[in-house]
Amino acid sequence: MTDKTNPDSNLTDAEWREKLTPDEYHVLREHGTERAFTGAYNDEKRPGLYRCRGCGTPLFKSDTKYESGSGWPSFYAAIDPAAITEIRDTSHGMTRIEIRCATCDGHLGHVFPDGPQPTGLRYCTNSLSLDFEPESGGKA
Repeated sequence: MTDKTNPDSNLTDAEWREKLTPDEYHVLREHGTERAFTGAYNDEKRPGLYRCRGCGTPLFKSDTKYESGSGWPSFYAAIDPAAITEIRDTSHGMTRIEIRCATCDGHLGHVFPDGPQPTGLRYCTNSLSLDFEPESGGKA
């Protein structure tokens, strides 16, 4: 899905490569995964907002982030479920649900049914797919 009001949702491959670092491009555009426990936001504890690094769409609030022990930032709820597209992923010999930004189609990670209440979900995300905006404003 693309959003005609968001210029980042219609970028060409060359424009994505120019906008993102090679690692960000690998995760967001090639559906890659950063190594566990290496992401910038895995241990982030400050209150704030997590946005899609590709287009800036608000995805998660810090009050839904929790320590899953997985090595990736994990959230039990999205700000707006419509902001995330879920796609069946059968790669690597397993069946999972991939999550992508509904605005720019950037790969975020996967969602699993083993999270805490109230949702029971674990949105397991790559730090490279996110930008963190601390509650006090400004970029981290």
